[in-house]
Amino acid sequence: MSTTILLVGRGSSDKDSLKEAEMFLQHWRNMNPKTRFELCFIEFGDVLLEQGMNHAAIGAKRVIIVPLMLKLDDQVKEALSLDLVKARHQNPKVMFYVLKHLEPNDVMLNILKRSLNNVLENMLAPDPKTTGVILVGKGATDKVANSEIAKLSRWMFEETEHDLIDVAFTETAYPRLESVVQRQVKLGMTQIAILPYYLFTDTMVKRLGQQVERLQVQYPHITLGLGHYLGFEQEIYDLLDQKVVQFVEGTEKNMLECDGCLYLSNYQQQKQNQFA
Repeated sequence: MSTTILLVGRGSSDKDSLKEAEMFLQHWRNMNPKTRFELCFIEFGDVLLEQGMNHAAIGAKRVIIVPLMLKLDDQVKEALSLDLVKARHQNPKVMFYVLKHLEPNDVMLNILKRSLNNVLENMLAPDPKTTGVILVGKGATDKVANSEIAKLSRWMFEETEHDLIDVAFTETAYPRLESVVQRQVKLGMTQIAILPYYLFTDTMVKRLGQQVERLQVQYPHITLGLGHYLGFEQEIYDLLDQKVVQFVEGTEKNMLECDGCLYLSNYQQQKQNQFA
């Protein structure tokens, strides 16, 4: 069966972020030269979701949609659900499937732990009992999306010797980095490792570096270390390969809960009324 893998990025107003997503796709293509891959974005990119689905359907009998995202907020879930209905209506001979995003799992946990170890090495391996850790992610109005990074922070607490591991957000949700750093300093941390939970660079990731520089001036007696975002780790490619293979082989559905969701049901009803 002719299949297209459609990678869907969140999109960003930062052109460097879009370029890195394209680089990620090219690397994945190079690892799987016999597979057709395409890329689109929820927003800001040159090819947006509806156009990307229709393009991926050309010459294909099956389109497997893979969200290249660490979380799915309400906006993303709505866009995926509604454009999925449109794509199925416009391409009735093509089967569309949406896999789950890069949700919290042992793979993502291990990548974060390695990022933490790299930061600690640059700090000359300080005592973890006096070294706080802050995971910083993009906030959302969706509480379920925000909870995913909190889940990872708990897992890190379980598997490391750090007494204090917190979460901060760069936008929309709270707390923000400055207030979390202030809290950890008050609680006696003398070093703080800050780990961005982002796949690629972004306006907020770049701003995060500036914030850390400013906080270092504000707290000269505290050592602050900033980790790197996660996008080009080999484990992420391996995880995506595994998701696709398991779906194709039928060993695991691993699909996004689009069919039957509120957004999709409402839209299907609208389409039925429209064509009645």
